[in-house]
Amino acid sequence: MIKGILLDIGGVLYEGEKIIPKAKETLKKLRKKYKIRFLSNTSRIPPKKLYEKLKNMDFELEENEIFIALKAAKMFLRNEKSNAFVLATDEAKEYFNDLKGEIKYVLVCDAYKNFTYENLNRAFKYLEEGAGFIATNKNRYFKDNDGLSLDAGGFVKCLEFASEKEAKILGKPNCEFFSLAIKDMKLNKDEVIMVGDDITSDILGAKTCWLKTVLVKTGKFKESDLNKAKPDFLIDSIANLPEILNF
Repeated sequence: MIKGILLDIGGVLYEGEKIIPKAKETLKKLRKKYKIRFLSNTSRIPPKKLYEKLKNMDFELEENEIFIALKAAKMFLRNEKSNAFVLATDEAKEYFNDLKGEIKYVLVCDAYKNFTYENLNRAFKYLEEGAGFIATNKNRYFKDNDGLSLDAGGFVKCLEFASEKEAKILGKPNCEFFSLAIKDMKLNKDEVIMVGDDITSDILGAKTCWLKTVLVKTGKFKESDLNKAKPDFLIDSIANLPEILNF
């Protein structure tokens, strides 16, 4: 039944700058039989830079197979014919430079060192003045070279608390985000499986959208995650994915 794979990137293919053992070889094998789309809430760098990073790591993929939350945010703003105050890294902010017009939204990405009081306060002021609130993700943390690091979620929560506005999440676990990639593969959701390391955005998110799920024990995985949700399959790493797909 499975014809396509929605594959998380960070924590599944690599951790920081370290490639997961056998990830490259496994991906090459899977691509021979399945359509694959790479889904990520990564929002520090634009899609092209992520593609270049993966190619430099010698992963086999095409640029148009990458669907990241930053791309979904830009699509949303274009559809709304709106501009935004973008709280992001300098590199990610440049991705939105071609948007014109009045600022009608606050967009929060993983801004890394740009999560300063000044920037958060500017975002808060826009929200108080009536701007809509959107965010690439509400992830709590991700696996970096030196262990777990804060993601955008805590800062989104901060602004939600201060402004009493709830952010619309444009990346995972938004069903529209999953659907975008599934539609691009020209498949139905019952023909697709989601593989990730995040129990909330990858597993709970996909299950809410009625997708089959695979949780890997790499990346940010913790045993306590299994108290929050039960994936359809639990594997040590992407290297075990062909086994459960009988491939």
